[in-house]
Amino acid sequence: MPASTDMTGKICLVTEASSGIGRATALALARGGATLIGVGRDHVRCERSAEGIKRKSGNYRVEFWQADLSRQEEVRALARRFHAVHPRLDLLVNNAGGRFDRRITTADGVEMTFALNHLGYFLLTLLLLERLRQAGRARVVNVASGAHRACPGIDFDDLNLERGYDGRRAYAQSKLANLLFTYELARRLEGTGVTANAAAPGNVLTRFSLNNGVVSWLSHVVGSLRSGTLVGPGRGARTVLYLARAGELAGKSGGYYAGEQEAPSSPASYDQAAAGRLWRTSLELTGLASQAGKGRVP
Repeated sequence: MPASTDMTGKICLVTEASSGIGRATALALARGGATLIGVGRDHVRCERSAEGIKRKSGNYRVEFWQADLSRQEEVRALARRFHAVHPRLDLLVNNAGGRFDRRITTADGVEMTFALNHLGYFLLTLLLLERLRQAGRARVVNVASGAHRACPGIDFDDLNLERGYDGRRAYAQSKLANLLFTYELARRLEGTGVTANAAAPGNVLTRFSLNNGVVSWLSHVVGSLRSGTLVGPGRGARTVLYLARAGELAGKSGGYYAGEQEAPSSPASYDQAAAGRLWRTSLELTGLASQAGKGRVP
């Protein structure tokens, strides 16, 4: 059954919406009539994306807010701004992410890949849970990746990857964290009306990994072309949009989807003990541990 394109009256927030999969997702939601908040790191690209999406969709309920979601202070500011403006949130698409060939630590002292790809999802979602609950039947869509299969398990003894950093390993671990988080979130939100699912968009031609330099990016593109797996952002956004809009998925939570179909993820992603430990560790790393058990976070 095709996903309904009608998003009239829905308030949607999409991270990293100024390019690639995020922009394709944001444009489709705006065309469906949604009130759209896009988030991006670059002020100029945010402005251009907002104007372009308004023009192409004919929908002027479109805003773009600047935030670097690897920085916890900016995630918190983004959440505060949303709380001040909107009474509810019908759809949250966590899409911001990156891969880094060299080890970088954030202002919060966390390895960049884990900070952006996992803690950014985790912190923003929990800070917006009140607004998601107020929507009644809200959806959280976490953009994951088949790359999670390359990680046999979260290395809790070296989350910052100080021992022998490898960009591919860091990325795979962060994508496994996306799934562990999604499944644990779904369990904790059971009965609230808020669902959480993960999307694997495939190998998409975007600016992703361009931060590592043009040579590294071109090497990725050429390898993907040779394998015949490369797709455009519009096609890459299909699974995300399916999870965001499909009527038959109302109330369905805790799934991993590829090509608009539910698929099994790796055995490591179903480790509930690891998911629980990751949740507790993430609460500590984001400063939310003190709010746990007080009704503010699940």
